[in-house]
Amino acid sequence: MAVLASTGKYDVVIVEVGGTVGDIESLPFLEAIRQFTLTVGHHHAINIHVTLVPYIRSAGELKTKPTQHSVKTLLEIGLQPDILICRSEKHLTRELRDKIALFCNVETRSVVEGRDVASIYEVPLVFEKERLAQIVIEKLNLKRKKPDLKRWTNFVERVKHPKGRVKIAVCGKYTDLLDAYKSINESFVHAGAENDVAVDIEWIKAEDIQHHGAARYLKDKAGLLIPGGFGERGVEGKILAIQYVREQNIPFLGICLGLQCAVIEFARNVCGLAGANSTEFKKTKNNVIDLMVDQKNVKNMGGTMRLGAYPCVLTKGSVAHAAYRKELIFERHRHRFEVNNKFRGRLESKGMVLSGVSPDNRLVEIIELPSHRWFVAGQFHPELKSRAINPHPLFRDFVKAAKELTGESSD
Repeated sequence: MAVLASTGKYDVVIVEVGGTVGDIESLPFLEAIRQFTLTVGHHHAINIHVTLVPYIRSAGELKTKPTQHSVKTLLEIGLQPDILICRSEKHLTRELRDKIALFCNVETRSVVEGRDVASIYEVPLVFEKERLAQIVIEKLNLKRKKPDLKRWTNFVERVKHPKGRVKIAVCGKYTDLLDAYKSINESFVHAGAENDVAVDIEWIKAEDIQHHGAARYLKDKAGLLIPGGFGERGVEGKILAIQYVREQNIPFLGICLGLQCAVIEFARNVCGLAGANSTEFKKTKNNVIDLMVDQKNVKNMGGTMRLGAYPCVLTKGSVAHAAYRKELIFERHRHRFEVNNKFRGRLESKGMVLSGVSPDNRLVEIIELPSHRWFVAGQFHPELKSRAINPHPLFRDFVKAAKELTGESSD
């Protein structure tokens, strides 16, 4: 924190300490904050404490004791909160705010309501109504600028009141723990708002498709996404799902392993490469997916994958180029396996376009099928770069294609 602040590149540095005050895990961090605040002074560092003001339904009232005790514990550590954000499911009255302010030693205006909202994206708008930003700016002696929240307000309005809905299936192996796909879920929120639709996601276990067939789960869907993952479990189900949407002309987006599964499916069923697979799962004479050359001598599996942002050159006139509207992009990666360059010619001869490659042309980054309605897969993770009012281009156009298919189906 101090190092970032000393660079002079930032007006404000925000540091979050998670957990609950009093937990042993957070004590070293809270002590660091105490020392930092003391060193730089209260005009250069402020402490914002998020507390709970529970509503006791049987009594029909809000209780401030948890907030009071939380602040008391902070004071014992040597930290005085400058602002309290009070989480609650009910409105905080002026009387309640005065009470919290008095017993927690803060100004009444610094007791900020954090009431439950329908969408997490409403929170900035709620805090602006509570004048939180203005209070922070005044306490830090910064110049105040009036925020322009028009785009954000329009985004929230579209999230809450979309003009349409689309059904998209996500076929993966971690569907029992949806937090594993949190970034994907939020990317659909962003892309849905951009297209003024709500995306209804159906989470499908890859093994279920493997056992019961793809049509049972995908026949009424307007799109399919295959996310990243590791290991052989569920791969054959993903391949069957991709075959179904390719043959039925249903929009498809593949991410990381999703691209690899799409290449395997195409190699088997279009190129006629019997037993096509990935060396990650099974060694065959047709391993269209193979370990990257740079990875073949790696023995330590910890933190040695191809990680981080890498450049990718797009083919003009491709679907990917139309989405990004530029020739050079940078995307975030996390993988060891890649398209086997020995099979690139065979794949291309049967109609697959390798529309994104590394600048040195060694690695395939994006594949697509021009004959299909919308069929694109990337070796990277586009969900990690999607933002609320700036959705990722691939998610945006994928949802757009699903929206168009939904419109055709309803005509």
